[in-house]
Amino acid sequence: MAGREGEINTAKGGGRTLLVALAAALGLTGGIGLINLLWTPADPDQLSGSSDGGMARLADPPSRPITLLLIGSDADKLGAAQNGAAPAGPANSDALMLVRIKPDGALRLLNLPTDLAVQLPGAQGVQSLGSLYRQGGAALTGTAVAALLGLESGQPERYLVLPRGALRELVDGLGGVEVNPQTAMRSTDKAQQFTVDLQAGLQEFSGRQVEQMVRFKEPALGEQGRRIRQQLVLDALLEQIARADQWPKLPELLVRLTPQVETNLSKGEALSLLTVAMQKPGSIRFDQLPLSPPTKPNQPLRQLQATASMPLWPRD
Repeated sequence: MAGREGEINTAKGGGRTLLVALAAALGLTGGIGLINLLWTPADPDQLSGSSDGGMARLADPPSRPITLLLIGSDADKLGAAQNGAAPAGPANSDALMLVRIKPDGALRLLNLPTDLAVQLPGAQGVQSLGSLYRQGGAALTGTAVAALLGLESGQPERYLVLPRGALRELVDGLGGVEVNPQTAMRSTDKAQQFTVDLQAGLQEFSGRQVEQMVRFKEPALGEQGRRIRQQLVLDALLEQIARADQWPKLPELLVRLTPQVETNLSKGEALSLLTVAMQKPGSIRFDQLPLSPPTKPNQPLRQLQATASMPLWPRD
């Protein structure tokens, strides 16, 4: 972590130290701001399936393991002055996931708690990990995540910011996704003018229904419940992408989504990610950080377990 200035602490009794560069706050963080071609793209205008009807090939897989930071923004669109969510104001990240993609197609995902308590250098108090996006965008968020997990220098190499509108476009572009909520979800937030009304059971969800599912926050589970539902939605998206009838749609869908997201992925790299996702649907490995149990109902911020050891996310 040489060359980084200042500290971010996870707020747990003097706890774990996160080193964060001043450059990160200025959007100049090392790995996440650099563009190097990590995949060899195939011709994006041609989809080649195997002669026996096997998997289509959009692009070559990565030449080495790559780490991607996925940031789900609570704003409806990139650059929106107000997020139309809670807490109101500029965009926060209400979903944070770190994805590791291997050349053999293996996918491993760490669902990061946006309500993890962290402290910025010179700050009087603590704040949530999800609020770092409001202050320093993907650069500050990525650097803090790298320091928290003890990632190697230059990781995460890539990032993708997905606003709510882009999530709806993705789901609708795939023709919807099949999900199986275990319980009904109903709530109304008059301040946000946002209503959730979803039934339990296996059904096909539109983009707007998926948005309701991932934004719903029940009192009992809070952010933990959101993380569980985000995982269900991601599984459903991967299953839908892997269907053979989706292959011809993917390049055009990618073109439509490009202006709606913020990323340092090239078009060829994005196609490569889709290829990997199509190879082994349902085989993604989900990991969680070890959090201490909440000490009171509706606790706004969570802390890492005092016994958690490094590395928090193994590199295998």
